[in-house]
Amino acid sequence: MSRFSRRALLLASLSGSILSSSPLLAQEAAETGYDDEIVVTAQKREENLQNVPISIQALSTRKLDQLNITNFEDFSKLLPSVSFQSSQPGVTTVYMRGVASGGDGNHSGSLPSVGVYLDEQPVTTIGGTLDVHVYDIARIESLAGPQGTLYGASSQAGTIRIITNKPSTAGFEGRVDGEVNSVKSGGIGGRVEGMINAPISDMAALRVVGWYQRNAGYIDNVAGTRSFLPTPGGITVNNADFVEKDFNDAKVYGGRAALKVDLDDNWTVTPTLLYQKQTSSGVFSQDPLVGDLQTQRFNPDQRSDKFIQAALTIEGKLGNFDITYAGAYLDRKTYQINDYTDYAEAYDALYASSGGLAGYFYFEDSAGNDIDPRQYIVGTDHFRKTSQELRIASPQDERFRVVAGLFYQRQSNEIHQDYKVDGLAPALSVNGLPGTLWLTEQKRVDKDYAAFGEASFDILPNLTLTGGGRYYKFDNSLIGFFGFGRNPAGPPFNGAGSSRTGVAGCYTTTGAILRDNPGGTLLPAAVPGGPCTNLADFVGGELVPKRTKDEGFTHKLNLTWKPNEDLMTYATWSRGFRPGGINRRATIAPYAADFLTNYELGIKSTLADGRVRLNAAIYQQHWKSFQFSFLGANSFTEIHNGPNARIRGIEADINIRATEGLTITAAASYTNAKTRNNLCAIDDPTFACTDAGNSIAAPAGTRLPVTPKFNGNATMRYVFPVGSGEMHLQSVIAHRGSASSDIRVAQAAELGRIRGSTTVDFAVGYDFGKFSLEAFLENAFDERAELARSSNCGQCNGRVQILVNQPRTIGLRAGTKF
Repeated sequence: MSRFSRRALLLASLSGSILSSSPLLAQEAAETGYDDEIVVTAQKREENLQNVPISIQALSTRKLDQLNITNFEDFSKLLPSVSFQSSQPGVTTVYMRGVASGGDGNHSGSLPSVGVYLDEQPVTTIGGTLDVHVYDIARIESLAGPQGTLYGASSQAGTIRIITNKPSTAGFEGRVDGEVNSVKSGGIGGRVEGMINAPISDMAALRVVGWYQRNAGYIDNVAGTRSFLPTPGGITVNNADFVEKDFNDAKVYGGRAALKVDLDDNWTVTPTLLYQKQTSSGVFSQDPLVGDLQTQRFNPDQRSDKFIQAALTIEGKLGNFDITYAGAYLDRKTYQINDYTDYAEAYDALYASSGGLAGYFYFEDSAGNDIDPRQYIVGTDHFRKTSQELRIASPQDERFRVVAGLFYQRQSNEIHQDYKVDGLAPALSVNGLPGTLWLTEQKRVDKDYAAFGEASFDILPNLTLTGGGRYYKFDNSLIGFFGFGRNPAGPPFNGAGSSRTGVAGCYTTTGAILRDNPGGTLLPAAVPGGPCTNLADFVGGELVPKRTKDEGFTHKLNLTWKPNEDLMTYATWSRGFRPGGINRRATIAPYAADFLTNYELGIKSTLADGRVRLNAAIYQQHWKSFQFSFLGANSFTEIHNGPNARIRGIEADINIRATEGLTITAAASYTNAKTRNNLCAIDDPTFACTDAGNSIAAPAGTRLPVTPKFNGNATMRYVFPVGSGEMHLQSVIAHRGSASSDIRVAQAAELGRIRGSTTVDFAVGYDFGKFSLEAFLENAFDERAELARSSNCGQCNGRVQILVNQPRTIGLRAGTKF
């Protein structure tokens, strides 16, 4: 059966199930999975989802458990307004509503445009989204559109909130869950999770959660060779030492502890501690030049990502006003080693007219012999983040109500990227680091300050006007080293033969750079581990970080009309922003903040005596001078402000309690995101796209990358009594349309489109007493869904890497509560 026929049959079957379930006249089963009322805190208050004038989707505890959601990839496919770019577990950049220019997520790239919160604390980092293991979670809230007044800088396009279950003094409880699974064309995986809630007294309780998960590999590293010029006479290498089946396995383990103490009837203190470590081997993408679920790697590929967060939330009352303090400290360390042979292969072909790498570069040992030019990268990032928020909220039942607060955040990243060529002569390496062709050793610090507030006034009992604003100030800096070494006896000055990039650009004691003052004395490295400093400003005889800072104001205006208890409509005008920053290459100017203005109409309705919940929104967004990241010279990330873009879209979700025991949910989005102006290949306001030496990288009207035009999903669950327990049948279908892989037309053509896909999951289970048992089949038709397309360097588009989903997986899970 063809893919098209299979999808058509599946969709038709699902539609038939929906139609045959009408009329909606049955009683509710005890455990249908339908959430009669979902309470969210999207507006910093507890409110019924249907009363919040925001386009928001919420996945409750029950839904997360039923759908076996454990990580970001799992829940993102149920949020049609969310898209992402990823290369492996823990390396993910999130987008919402098509606000994506591609290329983000570098360790010194643009800040994210989507904020991620764990409870009250932001956990968005410079390097991407923390992939927090999902277990014992109260709900996940997805807030689409700018949330810049209450959530700030990294919530330009939306916010995702992960809300944990809190300690309870009501009584002792616990649960244990386990799973074992088998992946087609792969290995065996599984997980074990557990939770205990223990009251300590009438005023205090402790909740402890732990997890261990192993994901089976399914990508094979197969045998291959690479030959380098000249031909004949060049070097040929093979990867025999690294051939391995299912080499992309991953493990994650960690725990979370929360202590809730009621100081009195009005004040509560909740300290929490979260630790998680994720390790992975291999790569999670396939090489279409090699084969399905296959690649060829010539060096080890490994990654470790561990983080710990300590947080404190204090909630209380002063008179009738609610006071909340939320503070957190996050420490995240990543280590990775990656094969970079694709770079050597691409540049060997690029310089073929000069004899390849052997003729153009100086990849030689100390005796002057040509060496194996393969490269690999050893990289570490050390993120630290401190956030503090203090806010006050007036009584929620008053006609006029206010939420206001102050916010401070400081985050830093110590960046280390070592590009190694084994055997490279010390004189041709970065000074003091034999075998290092290129080094990045930098420290980045981003600071944010804000004062915010929202006020709502009930013009009529069913008509409310809300206005909000946020004054913000950011101060971002970067200092350190990047580039090649410099051989005092050169030329050649280094393995690349470069006389300008690297040590040659470092500052001397006079403030001049070395290439302009060859006999000068280099200043000590400002960042430990580097040979010197070439990314800084020389001020008053000292090196200080390059800095960019600015301040401004974002707004929100909303009008909500609720003609009856079951219907609400709203109109919103809001604005979000993302701070500017410093480019890692000293010769490139800083990039400025970009802004997103949103115009939105929405409706929320509860129909058929509460058995149907239908919500929808239509919007238009203007994205001004969006930040655009790409791999420039030396495959070094550059960030520029591009043209403007306009994004129009519709999103909707429906929840149906159809018959006794049968629930159906569905969600979909349509996004039309296009540039309004030309994107020039060279970013220079004095240098038009059509001038000689420049070109149009993307003409006006080019679709923004990553986000498909259409995303949708549907879930059907049927629960019925069997003996002393209940059995359930469940199916989930998720469709993602195709999308461009790059905003630049030529590069997008080389990489190819991210192909659309439809996946289907099935599950059958039985709950009896305090026990549960379920068999499941995920990706039942073994769809090879493409999640991203990329290449390893700016010249490597001839060897595309396609990140794919996990093949068909069958498994069994069991759990008990006590």
